[in-house]
Amino acid sequence: MLDPAFETGAPDWADLGTPDIDAATAFYQGLFGWELVRGGPETGGYSMYQLRGRTVAGVMTVSEEQGKPAWTVYFQTPDADATARTVEQAGGTAAFPPMDVLDYGRTGGFTDNTGAYFGVWQPGTNTGLGMIMEPGSLAWSELRTPDVASAAAFFHTVFGWRTETMDLPGGTYTTVRPAGGEGAGSAFGGLVALDSVPSRAAAGPHWLPYFAVEDCDATAAAVDRLGGTVTEAPVDVPEAGRIAAFADPAGAAFAVIRPAPTGQG
Repeated sequence: MLDPAFETGAPDWADLGTPDIDAATAFYQGLFGWELVRGGPETGGYSMYQLRGRTVAGVMTVSEEQGKPAWTVYFQTPDADATARTVEQAGGTAAFPPMDVLDYGRTGGFTDNTGAYFGVWQPGTNTGLGMIMEPGSLAWSELRTPDVASAAAFFHTVFGWRTETMDLPGGTYTTVRPAGGEGAGSAFGGLVALDSVPSRAAAGPHWLPYFAVEDCDATAAAVDRLGGTVTEAPVDVPEAGRIAAFADPAGAAFAVIRPAPTGQG
């Protein structure tokens, strides 16, 4: 699972692009208890969501002309510019080239060779998320792609990811872990065939962040009450826990997981 050391290639940030930050905040505050810390003009209005004083995500305004509401997952890199070159060599493209964010770090946005968008973060004074693996914070990341093998090869080239497959009811699931990670416990995400998720196939290739919760079913009920949409009803996944997927009121996709107790399915 995620490690606060944020090894190279592991998720270290996530942010929401939404047309209405206030509306999004009302939803996520009601769902997870997040508090909005607004960014100043020096950040272009880029703001933070915090839980108990620790940062759990970023949020920014995205107009209809700029793109659809969406969550973005960012992966740790020691050199954003070198990663950009490797992305292009591996068949991906740069949506926006690496740029400095004050002294916080350096970031870039890319699409992989199957069309899924992702970001990279080269830490400066901001070393990454302040909370992970706790209820209300990032716990897992999943790529839904039309070609699992091709995506796995791409990210192996870019980040050195290692993959393992496991059989689950309904098909095979591919887990990923950083180059320096040892054993299944270091896996931080998965790759799944897009056509195996009919409710989201129309969205095209995309990364889906999973936030930890204490009660998956109660969270699904809260999503519905707060104006979101349950796109994948709560279900138990052997050895992983109980999961569900949603769209927030603006349409941004995300998921939640109640992790299985250690040593249990």
